Amino acid sequence: MQPKYITILGARENNLKNLSVEVPKHEITVFTGVSGSGKSSLVFDTIAAESQRQLNETFTAFVRNRLPKYGQPDADTIEGLSTAIIINQKRIGGNSRSTVGTITDLYALLRLLFSRAGEPYVGYSNSFSFNDPAGMCMDCEGLGRRVQLDLDKLLDKSRSLNEGAIDHPAFAVGGWFWKLYANSGLFDNDKKLGDYTKKEWEALLYGAEGSVPLEWQGGQINSKYEGLVPKFDRLYIRKSPEEMSAKNRTALERVVSVSACRTCNGLRLNKEVLACQINGRNIAEFSALEIGDLMQAVREVTSTRVTTLRDNLLERLGHMVDLGLDYLTLSRETSTLSGGESQRIKMIRHLNSSLVEVAYIFDEPTIGLHPHDVYKLTSLMRQLRDKGNTVLVVEHDRDVIEIADHVIDLGPKAGRHGGEIVYQGDIEGLYRADTLTGACMRKLLPIKEEFRQPTGHLTVADASMHNLKNVTVDIPTGVLTVVTGVAGSGKSTLIHKVFREQHPSAVIIDQSAVTTNRRSNPATYTGFMDEIRRLFARANKVSASLFSFNSSGACPACQGEGVIYTDLAFMDPMITLCEVCSGKRFTEEVLSYKLRGRDISEVLALSATEAADFFAREPKIAETLRSIVDVGLGYLQLGQPLNTLSGGECQRIKLATELGKKGTVYVMDEPTTGLHMSDIDSLMAVINHLVDTGNSVIVIEHNLDVVKNADWVIDLGPRGGSSGGQIMFEGTPRALLDAENSLTAECLRASLNGGRES
Repeated sequence: MQPKYITILGARENNLKNLSVEVPKHEITVFTGVSGSGKSSLVFDTIAAESQRQLNETFTAFVRNRLPKYGQPDADTIEGLSTAIIINQKRIGGNSRSTVGTITDLYALLRLLFSRAGEPYVGYSNSFSFNDPAGMCMDCEGLGRRVQLDLDKLLDKSRSLNEGAIDHPAFAVGGWFWKLYANSGLFDNDKKLGDYTKKEWEALLYGAEGSVPLEWQGGQINSKYEGLVPKFDRLYIRKSPEEMSAKNRTALERVVSVSACRTCNGLRLNKEVLACQINGRNIAEFSALEIGDLMQAVREVTSTRVTTLRDNLLERLGHMVDLGLDYLTLSRETSTLSGGESQRIKMIRHLNSSLVEVAYIFDEPTIGLHPHDVYKLTSLMRQLRDKGNTVLVVEHDRDVIEIADHVIDLGPKAGRHGGEIVYQGDIEGLYRADTLTGACMRKLLPIKEEFRQPTGHLTVADASMHNLKNVTVDIPTGVLTVVTGVAGSGKSTLIHKVFREQHPSAVIIDQSAVTTNRRSNPATYTGFMDEIRRLFARANKVSASLFSFNSSGACPACQGEGVIYTDLAFMDPMITLCEVCSGKRFTEEVLSYKLRGRDISEVLALSATEAADFFAREPKIAETLRSIVDVGLGYLQLGQPLNTLSGGECQRIKLATELGKKGTVYVMDEPTTGLHMSDIDSLMAVINHLVDTGNSVIVIEHNLDVVKNADWVIDLGPRGGSSGGQIMFEGTPRALLDAENSLTAECLRASLNGGRES
């Protein structure tokens, strides 16, 4: 007999307090609770991780060595698991060869359609792939663009090699690459490049025979001599942007020019493939159509040989429309997609599946989604459930919570004050529950009564980038401006692209990762770690360097990481607590030094809220910690690695470091991402404080509670893609209620009435 529940006993992952729970199968269960309450620890780090781990163990050792590794969660018992499909917020990324069409397999269906119905016939479906030599334009190798080294930008002919004539940080004077040329014996290193002979130029740019002696680890090696042009091509130009660090990408952008391939005009495919058409369009033209227009073009394919294929393609394209992605094109590169778009793209692959008894696990799927489109998302979740699957959703959005068959609310608060189940049951019970989520579900915020008056304005003039239709708009200063509109309406293009170009002094606080280094933490990022180390040093009359786990005070066994990573080849990596320091990261000597009764590891284990009290005597530290608490991150431990933060958490910790400045224009991108409804009031208090102290704040946001708190609203639309790019409304939130033809106005009216307008 099939189990009716996923049963977890004694879950202790992260802050979970020996938690036991039964999660019903074949239902939609929504997990709620404030940020840091333990939702992700239960759903992703316990249920999903164990399901993936057990599935991976069914494969051979050879296959397991090539699969992601999942450690065993800290729990006594986990039973009744189904195979899990995890649809998270992680951006798809990918290189220049990865597009919406390739990642969803829709382009594969389109290739098949052209191979069977296109005229003249040019070959099998692989012939229509820009990633296959049979179909790609050979001049640009299927990329559609040529990246060329601009020698006038790279080289300063008025300088010699010794004077730094190669203007790129990797070729700085004295560096390894610079020595390849300076030690080659081919050049007078004091000779200006402008005085080089034709032979010297040829050798510098394109190479010469021979090798160059270079010092290496106390000895000498001979490195093959290589000209600047082929060296740049190999090291940088042939690599995708995702394969390079941000520093290298920035340095490269300064010395290259990018243009559409002249042979294929940016279409990626060779001329034989582009000559094959269906109803007057080639496959590149089909791929460049927005999804809605593409569906119409596919419907017009009448060949009886492809009826089944056409219907399958239309069904999958319909799912794109259902998920509010009708403004995308199949040719859009995946590296340009937001986290919310990435998550919905991942859903496409599963909505056509006939699998049953699967657990679909979603991580805040409404991120980046306009309230008007949320109902489409919830109807798709119901479809997955009705096929016989289990749907688990971590979510803060009221409209998603309301479709739940079962709600598990964690709390009561965050961090060590969370990790417990404070309510479990149906949605009606949640409305009566004495929890933060229950209180917020009962509360409907009104539009604020008074609106600040602008002190001036910043003009965005004649914006025509992407889908913007020659937009000119005045953004008021000295107030809170919220920019709204459905996904793809042009919000990000208007603010992040055009506004930034025309007003480059604006401070951008976005959701990009703070760092990828697991040694960075809130204390080091915000800068007060140095002061903490000095406090310990003064209190104990020792060197401050002892209190850094990156320096002399680090435990030598684990190099200050607190854990030992052991690679077990095809098995899960073993991560064990360091036996020498017991996970405390420091030597015994360092741990013997105290500050007000606590050692350095105990201080780093404090949450921001606890630390604000501990450092009440130190105004600078306390002020920064209060800022962290104010933006809803009071649960973060001072020593928590920053590479574990979500996009929303990254944005809010950046915001915390910016508080207290005056006369600045701030731009924020969906700052409510990952925030519980109860934390939005705190976030708004922080934003209002910024405005009240003389700053201007521009927020791109879908959350209607933020819209209600705005002084000025700029609404774009009416839809996404080519159907967007227009200003639908400018004015106060109260005036927005009377706006016609605005989806945001429609949803705002519904929100004030406690429901959704039809």
